[in-house]
Amino acid sequence: MTTINLKDYYPWYLTNEYIEVPDEVAAELRAGKLAEAARAERVRYNKAYYSLDCDDGIEYSACVHEPSPQELLERMDRFCHLWNALNSLPEIQGRRVDAHLILGKSYREIARDEGVDKSAVRSSVLCGIEAMKKYLRKNL
Repeated sequence: MTTINLKDYYPWYLTNEYIEVPDEVAAELRAGKLAEAARAERVRYNKAYYSLDCDDGIEYSACVHEPSPQELLERMDRFCHLWNALNSLPEIQGRRVDAHLILGKSYREIARDEGVDKSAVRSSVLCGIEAMKKYLRKNL
């Protein structure tokens, strides 16, 4: 049995209050106290005094970048150039590039859907990407 001071573990005890507890309980209380001290030290060391778990919008504004009107205009312009480059490809090649890059399908899935060989799809997509690069170099 170990004697502990309840004032050390519970903040509502204002005076010293000693009791005897089993050794296992004393070890758990000591481990909890050490864990609290370690957490407090990590907070101090990392200067992490504010939690992003609160509901006042801090975490949203810290994690989400609100684009400026200039950035939105540049994004729209880039999208139009990419759309025109994709539309400059032949129909089958454009469909395959779209399925692979935009829809995220694998070469095997595209080949199965179209009933062709996987290597034909792969070469078509790679040639389509090269053609899009040439189009963008020429028109930018």
